[in-house]
Amino acid sequence: MFISLVFWLFVELLAVSSVQAAKETANSIITYPIPSGVQNSTAFEVKINPTTGSRSYYQSSMVYFDFNGTVEIAATWAKERPQEVRVRPDSYSIKAQKSGRSVGFTLDRPRDVVLQINGEIFDVLHIFTNPPPVDEPSPDDPDAIYYGPGFHSVSGEIQVPSGKTLYIAGGSVVSVEAIEFTNVTNAAVRGHGVLTYPRSGNIFVTRSQNVAIDGLIGLNFMAWTFEATDIDIKNWRSFSSVQWGDGIDLFCSQNILIDSVFVRSADDSVAIYNHRDAWYGDVKNITIQNSSLWADVAHPINVGSHGNTANPETASDITIRNDILIEDVRVENFRLGRLLNFRVMFNEKYNTSPGRGIRNVVIRNLNYNGEGSITSLFSGYDAERTISNVTFYKLTVNGQVITDSMKRPGWYLTTDFIPLHVNDHVHNLTFKA
Repeated sequence: MFISLVFWLFVELLAVSSVQAAKETANSIITYPIPSGVQNSTAFEVKINPTTGSRSYYQSSMVYFDFNGTVEIAATWAKERPQEVRVRPDSYSIKAQKSGRSVGFTLDRPRDVVLQINGEIFDVLHIFTNPPPVDEPSPDDPDAIYYGPGFHSVSGEIQVPSGKTLYIAGGSVVSVEAIEFTNVTNAAVRGHGVLTYPRSGNIFVTRSQNVAIDGLIGLNFMAWTFEATDIDIKNWRSFSSVQWGDGIDLFCSQNILIDSVFVRSADDSVAIYNHRDAWYGDVKNITIQNSSLWADVAHPINVGSHGNTANPETASDITIRNDILIEDVRVENFRLGRLLNFRVMFNEKYNTSPGRGIRNVVIRNLNYNGEGSITSLFSGYDAERTISNVTFYKLTVNGQVITDSMKRPGWYLTTDFIPLHVNDHVHNLTFKA
Protein backbone atom coordinates (compact mmCIF):
# COMPACT_ATOMS: atom_id res chain seq x y z
CA MET A 1 0.00 0.00 0.00
CA PHE A 2 1.28 3.44 -0.88
CA ILE A 3 0.88 6.41 1.37
CA SER A 4 -1.82 8.69 0.00
CA LEU A 5 -0.73 12.21 -0.80
CA VAL A 6 -2.89 14.27 1.54
CA PHE A 7 -0.12 16.20 3.24
CA TRP A 8 -1.26 19.66 2.23
CA LEU A 9 -1.39 22.38 4.79
CA PHE A 10 -4.53 24.40 5.55
CA VAL A 11 -4.01 27.32 7.85
CA GLU A 12 -6.65 29.57 9.36
CA LEU A 13 -4.43 32.24 10.78
CA LEU A 14 -5.53 33.58 14.15
CA ALA A 15 -2.19 35.08 15.15
CA VAL A 16 1.16 35.12 13.40
CA SER A 17 4.41 36.44 14.78
CA SER A 18 6.75 38.22 12.41
CA VAL A 19 10.18 36.80 11.63
CA GLN A 20 11.81 39.61 13.56
CA ALA A 21 9.60 39.05 16.58
CA ALA A 22 10.36 35.34 16.47
CA LYS A 23 14.05 36.06 16.58
CA GLU A 24 13.67 38.36 19.56
CA THR A 25 11.04 36.52 21.63
CA ALA A 26 11.83 33.51 23.78
CA ASN A 27 8.62 31.70 22.83
CA SER A 28 7.30 32.50 19.38
CA ILE A 29 5.77 30.90 16.29
CA ILE A 30 5.82 31.55 12.55
CA THR A 31 3.06 29.97 10.44
CA TYR A 32 2.56 30.04 6.69
CA PRO A 33 -0.86 30.40 5.01
CA ILE A 34 -1.71 27.95 2.27
CA PRO A 35 -1.40 29.22 -1.32
CA SER A 36 -4.49 29.08 -3.49
CA GLY A 37 -4.66 26.05 -5.76
CA VAL A 38 -3.29 23.64 -3.15
CA GLN A 39 -5.48 20.75 -1.95
CA ASN A 40 -6.62 20.72 1.68
CA SER A 41 -6.95 17.78 4.08
CA THR A 42 -9.58 17.67 6.84
CA ALA A 43 -8.24 14.80 8.95
CA PHE A 44 -6.90 16.91 11.83
CA GLU A 45 -7.34 20.20 13.62
CA VAL A 46 -4.14 21.47 15.25
CA LYS A 47 -3.57 24.30 17.72
CA ILE A 48 -0.12 25.55 18.71
CA ASN A 49 0.15 27.73 21.79
CA PRO A 50 3.40 29.41 22.82
CA THR A 51 3.61 30.89 26.28
CA THR A 52 2.82 34.28 24.72
CA GLY A 53 -0.83 33.15 24.53
CA SER A 54 -1.17 33.50 20.74
CA ARG A 55 -2.80 30.67 18.81
CA SER A 56 -2.84 29.24 15.32
CA TYR A 57 -5.50 26.89 13.95
CA TYR A 58 -4.79 24.21 11.36
CA GLN A 59 -6.58 21.37 9.58
CA SER A 60 -4.13 18.93 7.98
CA SER A 61 -2.30 15.65 7.89
CA MET A 62 1.00 17.44 7.55
CA VAL A 63 1.65 20.64 9.42
CA TYR A 64 4.80 22.72 9.53
CA PHE A 65 5.81 25.85 11.36
CA ASP A 66 8.81 27.63 12.84
CA PHE A 67 9.28 28.45 16.51
CA ASN A 68 11.62 29.37 19.31
CA GLY A 69 11.31 28.24 22.91
CA THR A 70 8.50 25.86 23.88
CA VAL A 71 5.10 25.23 22.28
CA GLU A 72 2.03 23.25 23.28
CA ILE A 73 0.28 21.39 20.47
CA ALA A 74 -3.37 20.31 20.60
CA ALA A 75 -4.62 18.10 17.76
CA THR A 76 -8.31 17.27 17.40
CA TRP A 77 -8.99 14.15 15.36
CA ALA A 78 -11.99 14.34 13.06
CA LYS A 79 -12.72 10.61 13.08
CA GLU A 80 -13.48 9.41 16.59
CA ARG A 81 -12.44 9.64 20.20
CA PRO A 82 -8.76 8.69 20.54
CA GLN A 83 -8.18 5.58 22.64
CA GLU A 84 -4.46 5.10 22.05
CA VAL A 85 -2.03 7.91 21.22
CA ARG A 86 1.65 7.81 20.41
CA VAL A 87 4.11 10.55 19.48
CA ARG A 88 6.89 9.05 17.38
CA PRO A 89 9.77 8.46 17.32
CA ASP A 90 9.52 6.74 20.68
CA SER A 91 13.11 7.70 21.50
CA TYR A 92 12.00 11.32 22.08
CA SER A 93 9.88 10.14 25.03
CA ILE A 94 7.17 12.71 24.31
CA LYS A 95 4.07 12.02 26.39
CA ALA A 96 0.65 13.00 25.04
CA GLN A 97 -2.55 13.69 26.98
CA LYS A 98 -6.07 12.95 25.75
CA SER A 99 -9.09 15.17 26.27
CA GLY A 100 -12.19 14.16 24.36
CA ARG A 101 -11.19 13.97 20.69
CA SER A 102 -8.12 16.13 21.29
CA VAL A 103 -4.54 15.11 21.98
CA GLY A 104 -2.02 17.50 23.50
CA PHE A 105 1.73 17.44 23.97
CA THR A 106 4.70 19.79 24.25
CA LEU A 107 7.72 20.41 22.04
CA ASP A 108 10.63 22.03 23.83
CA ARG A 109 12.65 22.47 20.63
CA PRO A 110 12.07 22.21 16.86
CA ARG A 111 11.66 18.53 15.96
CA ASP A 112 9.94 16.31 13.41
CA VAL A 113 7.34 14.04 15.00
CA VAL A 114 4.39 11.91 14.01
CA LEU A 115 1.15 11.80 16.00
CA GLN A 116 -0.35 8.33 15.71
CA ILE A 117 -3.88 7.69 16.99
CA ASN A 118 -5.57 4.34 17.61
CA GLY A 119 -2.81 2.47 15.82
CA GLU A 120 -3.45 4.16 12.48
CA ILE A 121 -0.53 3.86 10.07
CA PHE A 122 -1.48 6.24 7.27
CA ASP A 123 -4.05 8.58 8.79
CA VAL A 124 -1.50 10.21 11.06
CA LEU A 125 -0.35 13.76 11.62
CA HIS A 126 3.20 14.60 10.54
CA ILE A 127 4.51 17.67 12.36
CA PHE A 128 7.62 19.36 10.95
CA THR A 129 9.17 22.28 12.80
CA ASN A 130 12.16 24.54 12.30
CA PRO A 131 13.83 27.40 14.10
CA PRO A 132 12.93 30.74 12.48
CA PRO A 133 14.86 31.22 9.23
CA VAL A 134 18.24 32.90 9.24
CA ASP A 135 20.26 34.26 6.33
CA GLU A 136 17.15 34.48 4.17
CA PRO A 137 18.11 36.17 0.90
CA SER A 138 16.10 39.05 -0.48
CA PRO A 139 14.06 38.47 -3.64
CA ASP A 140 16.45 40.69 -5.63
CA ASP A 141 19.66 39.06 -4.35
CA PRO A 142 21.80 38.43 -7.47
CA ASP A 143 23.15 35.20 -5.95
CA ALA A 144 19.69 33.76 -5.27
CA ILE A 145 16.81 32.31 -7.25
CA TYR A 146 13.94 33.28 -4.97
CA TYR A 147 10.40 31.92 -4.62
CA GLY A 148 8.32 33.76 -2.04
CA PRO A 149 5.05 32.75 -0.37
CA GLY A 150 2.36 31.52 -2.74
CA PHE A 151 1.84 28.74 -5.26
CA HIS A 152 4.31 28.63 -8.15
CA SER A 153 3.92 26.29 -11.14
CA VAL A 154 7.19 26.02 -13.06
CA SER A 155 7.44 24.50 -16.53
CA GLY A 156 10.35 22.14 -17.12
CA GLU A 157 13.28 22.14 -14.70
CA ILE A 158 15.03 24.68 -12.52
CA GLN A 159 18.75 24.66 -13.29
CA VAL A 160 20.86 25.96 -10.40
CA PRO A 161 24.29 27.24 -11.54
CA SER A 162 27.52 27.38 -9.55
CA GLY A 163 27.56 29.88 -6.71
CA LYS A 164 23.76 30.27 -6.62
CA THR A 165 21.15 29.44 -3.99
CA LEU A 166 17.63 28.39 -4.92
CA TYR A 167 15.54 29.69 -2.02
CA ILE A 168 12.02 28.36 -1.37
CA ALA A 169 10.60 30.60 1.35
CA GLY A 170 8.24 29.44 4.07
CA GLY A 171 4.66 29.62 2.82
CA SER A 172 5.64 28.85 -0.76
CA VAL A 173 4.70 25.73 -2.72
CA VAL A 174 6.72 25.21 -5.90
CA SER A 175 5.45 22.66 -8.41
CA VAL A 176 8.34 21.67 -10.67
CA GLU A 177 9.44 18.46 -12.32
CA ALA A 178 13.09 18.70 -11.33
CA ILE A 179 15.69 20.87 -9.65
CA GLU A 180 19.03 20.15 -11.27
CA PHE A 181 22.62 20.73 -10.16
CA THR A 182 24.77 19.55 -13.07
CA ASN A 183 28.56 20.02 -13.11
CA VAL A 184 28.33 22.83 -10.56
CA THR A 185 30.16 23.79 -7.36
CA ASN A 186 29.13 25.74 -4.28
CA ALA A 187 25.37 25.80 -4.81
CA ALA A 188 22.31 25.13 -2.67
CA VAL A 189 18.56 24.70 -2.47
CA ARG A 190 17.11 25.67 0.89
CA GLY A 191 14.27 27.38 2.71
CA HIS A 192 11.18 26.39 4.67
CA GLY A 193 8.81 25.93 1.74
CA VAL A 194 7.37 22.92 -0.10
CA LEU A 195 8.40 21.21 -3.34
CA THR A 196 5.93 19.07 -5.24
CA TYR A 197 4.95 17.81 -8.69
CA PRO A 198 1.74 16.04 -9.83
CA ARG A 199 3.50 12.79 -10.78
CA SER A 200 6.81 12.97 -8.93
CA GLY A 201 9.72 15.36 -8.86
CA ASN A 202 13.41 15.18 -8.04
CA ILE A 203 16.38 17.13 -6.88
CA PHE A 204 19.19 15.79 -9.08
CA VAL A 205 22.81 16.48 -8.07
CA THR A 206 25.00 15.25 -10.92
CA ARG A 207 28.82 15.33 -11.04
CA SER A 208 28.77 18.33 -8.71
CA GLN A 209 30.63 19.36 -5.57
CA ASN A 210 29.72 21.31 -2.43
CA VAL A 211 25.95 21.29 -2.81
CA ALA A 212 23.56 21.77 0.12
CA ILE A 213 19.90 20.70 0.43
CA ASP A 214 18.42 22.18 3.60
CA GLY A 215 15.12 22.74 5.37
CA LEU A 216 12.58 21.90 2.68
CA ILE A 217 9.57 19.59 2.47
CA GLY A 218 9.07 17.38 -0.58
CA LEU A 219 5.67 15.92 -1.51
CA ASN A 220 6.39 13.14 -4.00
CA PHE A 221 9.74 14.86 -4.36
CA MET A 222 13.00 12.93 -3.97
CA ALA A 223 16.71 13.84 -3.65
CA TRP A 224 19.24 11.80 -5.67
CA THR A 225 22.98 12.24 -6.29
CA PHE A 226 25.12 10.88 -9.14
CA GLU A 227 28.95 10.92 -9.01
CA ALA A 228 28.69 13.82 -6.57
CA THR A 229 31.06 14.81 -3.75
CA ASP A 230 30.78 16.88 -0.59
CA ILE A 231 26.99 17.00 -0.41
CA ASP A 232 25.02 17.99 2.70
CA ILE A 233 21.36 16.94 2.97
CA LYS A 234 19.97 18.42 6.19
CA ASN A 235 16.48 18.94 7.61
CA TRP A 236 14.97 17.50 4.44
CA ARG A 237 11.47 16.05 4.85
CA SER A 238 9.99 14.06 2.01
CA PHE A 239 7.08 11.78 1.18
CA SER A 240 6.64 9.53 -1.83
CA SER A 241 3.66 7.53 -3.06
CA VAL A 242 4.90 6.50 -6.49
CA GLN A 243 6.67 3.50 -7.99
CA TRP A 244 10.47 3.77 -7.65
CA GLY A 245 9.83 6.32 -4.94
CA ASP A 246 13.23 6.15 -3.20
CA GLY A 247 13.57 9.10 -0.85
CA ILE A 248 17.33 9.65 -1.11
CA ASP A 249 19.52 7.76 -3.60
CA LEU A 250 23.31 8.05 -3.68
CA PHE A 251 24.95 6.68 -6.84
CA CYS A 252 28.77 6.51 -6.93
CA SER A 253 29.02 9.48 -4.56
CA GLN A 254 31.48 10.41 -1.82
CA ASN A 255 31.58 12.59 1.29
CA ILE A 256 27.83 12.74 1.83
CA LEU A 257 26.20 13.89 5.07
CA ILE A 258 22.53 13.08 5.65
CA ASP A 259 21.53 14.78 8.90
CA SER A 260 18.19 15.36 10.64
CA VAL A 261 16.03 14.21 7.74
CA PHE A 262 12.56 12.67 7.80
CA VAL A 263 11.78 10.38 4.87
CA ARG A 264 8.54 8.44 4.45
CA SER A 265 8.83 6.54 1.21
CA ALA A 266 7.04 4.16 -1.12
CA ASP A 267 10.40 2.47 -1.80
CA ASP A 268 13.79 2.62 -0.08
CA SER A 269 14.11 5.63 2.22
CA VAL A 270 17.88 5.85 1.66
CA ALA A 271 19.66 3.74 -0.98
CA ILE A 272 23.43 3.63 -1.48
CA TYR A 273 24.49 2.30 -4.88
CA ASN A 274 27.52 1.80 -7.06
CA HIS A 275 27.55 1.70 -10.89
CA ARG A 276 24.31 1.81 -12.80
CA ASP A 277 23.52 3.29 -16.22
CA ALA A 278 25.98 6.16 -16.85
CA TRP A 279 27.30 6.41 -13.28
CA TYR A 280 30.63 4.90 -12.22
CA GLY A 281 32.84 4.89 -9.15
CA ASP A 282 33.14 3.92 -5.51
CA VAL A 283 30.79 4.99 -2.75
CA LYS A 284 32.76 6.30 0.22
CA ASN A 285 32.40 8.32 3.41
CA ILE A 286 28.63 8.35 3.80
CA THR A 287 27.10 9.44 7.13
CA ILE A 288 23.42 9.12 8.05
CA GLN A 289 22.54 10.54 11.47
CA ASN A 290 19.80 12.06 13.62
CA SER A 291 17.14 10.98 11.14
CA SER A 292 13.75 9.23 10.94
CA LEU A 293 13.29 6.79 8.05
CA TRP A 294 9.87 5.22 7.42
CA ALA A 295 9.59 2.92 4.41
CA ASP A 296 6.00 1.96 3.65
CA VAL A 297 7.43 -0.28 0.92
CA ALA A 298 10.97 -1.73 0.70
CA HIS A 299 13.75 -0.71 3.11
CA PRO A 300 14.62 2.22 5.37
CA ILE A 301 18.27 1.74 4.33
CA ASN A 302 19.45 -0.29 1.34
CA VAL A 303 23.16 -0.65 0.56
CA GLY A 304 24.29 -2.51 -2.54
CA SER A 305 22.19 -3.94 -5.41
CA HIS A 306 24.13 -2.29 -8.24
CA GLY A 307 27.75 -2.57 -9.33
CA ASN A 308 30.27 -2.93 -12.15
CA THR A 309 31.29 -6.48 -13.11
CA ALA A 310 33.95 -5.34 -15.60
CA ASN A 311 35.63 -2.95 -13.15
CA PRO A 312 34.40 -3.79 -9.63
CA GLU A 313 33.64 -0.93 -7.25
CA THR A 314 33.38 -0.72 -3.46
CA ALA A 315 31.02 0.84 -0.94
CA SER A 316 32.97 1.69 2.22
CA ASP A 317 33.27 4.07 5.18
CA ILE A 318 29.54 4.17 5.71
CA THR A 319 28.35 5.38 9.11
CA ILE A 320 24.72 4.99 10.06
CA ARG A 321 24.38 6.77 13.41
CA ASN A 322 35.27 1.51 9.29
CA ASP A 323 34.48 -0.03 6.81
CA ILE A 324 30.84 0.15 7.84
CA LEU A 325 29.60 1.29 11.27
CA ILE A 326 25.93 1.24 12.24
CA GLU A 327 25.51 2.92 15.62
CA ASP A 328 22.73 3.98 18.00
CA VAL A 329 19.78 2.94 15.84
CA ARG A 330 16.29 2.41 17.22
CA VAL A 331 13.80 0.38 15.20
CA GLU A 332 10.12 0.61 16.09
CA ASN A 333 7.29 -1.72 15.17
CA PHE A 334 6.81 -2.42 11.47
CA ARG A 335 4.08 -4.26 9.59
CA LEU A 336 6.19 -6.84 7.74
CA GLY A 337 9.88 -7.26 7.07
CA ARG A 338 13.26 -8.27 8.45
CA LEU A 339 15.21 -6.45 11.12
CA LEU A 340 18.46 -7.64 9.49
CA ASN A 341 18.93 -8.61 5.86
CA PHE A 342 22.57 -9.10 4.78
CA ARG A 343 22.86 -10.96 1.49
CA VAL A 344 25.51 -11.46 -1.15
CA MET A 345 23.25 -12.10 -4.08
CA PHE A 346 22.71 -12.19 -7.81
CA ASN A 347 19.46 -10.62 -8.95
CA GLU A 348 19.35 -10.80 -12.74
CA LYS A 349 16.99 -7.84 -12.87
CA TYR A 350 19.50 -5.48 -11.23
CA ASN A 351 22.90 -7.22 -11.21
CA THR A 352 25.33 -8.23 -13.95
CA SER A 353 27.15 -10.65 -11.62
CA PRO A 354 27.02 -11.80 -7.99
CA GLY A 355 28.30 -9.42 -5.35
CA ARG A 356 31.89 -9.90 -4.15
CA GLY A 357 31.08 -10.11 -0.46
CA ILE A 358 30.29 -8.22 2.76
CA ARG A 359 33.00 -7.81 5.38
CA ASN A 360 34.18 -5.74 8.34
CA VAL A 361 30.84 -4.39 9.57
CA VAL A 362 30.14 -3.15 13.11
CA ILE A 363 26.59 -2.68 14.42
CA ARG A 364 26.56 -0.97 17.82
CA ASN A 365 23.52 -0.27 20.03
CA LEU A 366 20.80 -1.47 17.67
CA ASN A 367 17.54 -1.60 19.62
CA TYR A 368 14.36 -3.17 18.20
CA ASN A 369 11.01 -2.99 19.97
CA GLY A 370 7.99 -4.27 18.12
CA GLU A 371 6.19 -7.00 16.27
CA GLY A 372 5.90 -7.99 12.63
CA SER A 373 9.53 -8.92 12.03
CA ILE A 374 10.01 -12.16 10.13
CA THR A 375 13.22 -14.19 10.44
CA SER A 376 16.29 -12.08 9.69
CA LEU A 377 18.80 -13.34 7.14
CA PHE A 378 22.58 -13.48 6.70
CA SER A 379 23.36 -15.23 3.43
CA GLY A 380 26.69 -15.45 1.61
CA TYR A 381 26.63 -16.41 -2.06
CA ASP A 382 29.31 -19.12 -2.22
CA ALA A 383 32.70 -20.06 -0.74
CA GLU A 384 34.38 -17.09 -2.43
CA ARG A 385 31.64 -14.50 -1.99
CA THR A 386 31.05 -14.61 1.74
CA ILE A 387 29.89 -12.50 4.65
CA SER A 388 32.71 -12.17 7.18
CA ASN A 389 33.72 -10.24 10.27
CA VAL A 390 30.37 -8.78 11.33
CA THR A 391 30.20 -7.77 14.99
CA PHE A 392 27.16 -6.71 17.00
CA TYR A 393 27.60 -4.77 20.23
CA LYS A 394 24.55 -4.63 22.50
CA LEU A 395 21.94 -5.79 20.02
CA THR A 396 18.64 -5.55 21.92
CA VAL A 397 15.45 -7.27 20.73
CA ASN A 398 12.31 -6.45 22.69
CA GLY A 399 14.32 -5.69 25.81
CA GLN A 400 16.66 -8.69 25.62
CA VAL A 401 20.36 -8.07 24.96
CA ILE A 402 21.67 -10.66 22.49
CA THR A 403 25.21 -11.90 23.23
CA ASP A 404 27.19 -15.06 22.58
CA SER A 405 27.64 -15.38 26.36
CA MET A 406 23.94 -15.18 27.24
CA LYS A 407 22.34 -18.03 29.19
CA ARG A 408 20.50 -20.40 26.89
CA PRO A 409 19.80 -24.11 26.39
CA GLY A 410 22.72 -25.97 24.87
CA TRP A 411 20.84 -26.67 21.65
CA TYR A 412 20.02 -22.97 21.12
CA LEU A 413 22.13 -20.70 18.94
CA THR A 414 22.60 -17.04 19.78
CA THR A 415 20.85 -16.18 16.54
CA ASP A 416 17.70 -18.06 17.61
CA PHE A 417 16.86 -15.19 19.96
CA ILE A 418 16.61 -12.61 17.15
CA PRO A 419 15.61 -14.83 15.19
CA LEU A 420 18.28 -14.88 12.44
CA HIS A 421 19.03 -17.53 9.82
CA VAL A 422 22.72 -17.80 8.87
CA ASN A 423 23.88 -19.90 5.91
CA ASP A 424 27.18 -21.77 5.43
CA HIS A 425 28.92 -18.85 3.73
CA VAL A 426 28.92 -16.57 6.79
CA HIS A 427 32.06 -16.45 8.94
CA ASN A 428 33.06 -14.74 12.18
CA LEU A 429 29.64 -13.38 13.13
CA THR A 430 29.81 -12.33 16.79
CA PHE A 431 27.48 -10.79 19.38
CA LYS A 432 28.96 -8.88 22.32
CA ALA A 433 27.58 -6.93 25.25
